[in-house]
Amino acid sequence: MIRYYHVGEEGGKAFSGLDEVTIPITQWLNFGVFAGVIVGVVYAIVEFLFEKLQLNKQATGIVILEKSLIYLAMLILSTNLVVSIIEVQIDRNLPNETGWWKENKVFWLVVGYFIICSLIFSFLKIAKDNFGRNVLFNQLIGKYKRPREERRVFMFLDLQGSTTIAEQLGHFKYSQLIQDCFYDLNSVLINYSAEVYQYVGDEAVLSWTFDKGVLNNNCVELFFKFQERLQKKEKPYIKKFGLLPKFKAGLHGGNLIVTEVGTIKKEIAYHGDVINTAARIQGECNTYNESLLISEELLQKLNLNKYKVQSLGNIPLKGKEEEVNLFSINKN
Repeated sequence: MIRYYHVGEEGGKAFSGLDEVTIPITQWLNFGVFAGVIVGVVYAIVEFLFEKLQLNKQATGIVILEKSLIYLAMLILSTNLVVSIIEVQIDRNLPNETGWWKENKVFWLVVGYFIICSLIFSFLKIAKDNFGRNVLFNQLIGKYKRPREERRVFMFLDLQGSTTIAEQLGHFKYSQLIQDCFYDLNSVLINYSAEVYQYVGDEAVLSWTFDKGVLNNNCVELFFKFQERLQKKEKPYIKKFGLLPKFKAGLHGGNLIVTEVGTIKKEIAYHGDVINTAARIQGECNTYNESLLISEELLQKLNLNKYKVQSLGNIPLKGKEEEVNLFSINKN
């Protein structure tokens, strides 16, 4: 398309009124690099602000439309700036009069290119948000078409007193509460290399590869960071829902099977004792009035000097023949 519009060494021309100017392809490359840096920086700022101001909570179509309008305005401003700078550098008369971009074919070629790239990027981002990090890529390469064994850490994270809270708030307000809680959870996940396996009602199932889960105590640090975030937002939660949500969690790790299941709706599924044990451990939190419990097997791989770790002894878990030695973890 650039050749079609005669941009380049062979007959390359830019139009400014009645003036006809030939511009070497190297100048257009300089123009592209400079414009690309400006556009890239502004694009990153827009994405950051939408996340920071929680504007992504709007309908996906609305978000894409708002971003598209911002990007169009950004392209017009940045192109005007770049053209002015390039014009001085090459000492040529380039199109920069007011509204020059409205009928400039090269400008709309750039806009079209940017829209296509932006839509592709948005699609990949939406796919990542819906499937989870790394899941889309693993499905594309068929990594889990056949069952394979992996070593992973699992956390079952559940809202404390969920039944009572649901009765107090009603189903609509309760759903809003869960939505806000998981939004705050998602904001801390990436800093601790965690992946969301499933959301089940008021429960989130988080997962790590074993090495990432034990690295810097990620699996434990995430829980307390999430608690800290909820506490920082105590006033907004109390104002909106009349309470501050608290969560309980169970941690366990080991070997299990990972495979892709389903045809109409595909997903990555984990099968094995590890995930069942993690769920049972979380279920014991109410029994011992603790917010975070962990198996001895996983605890041995962590270094929790700054936490208060207390043994609860060997606990019989539902569905398991052997008892599991559990520990509670609290801040000092």
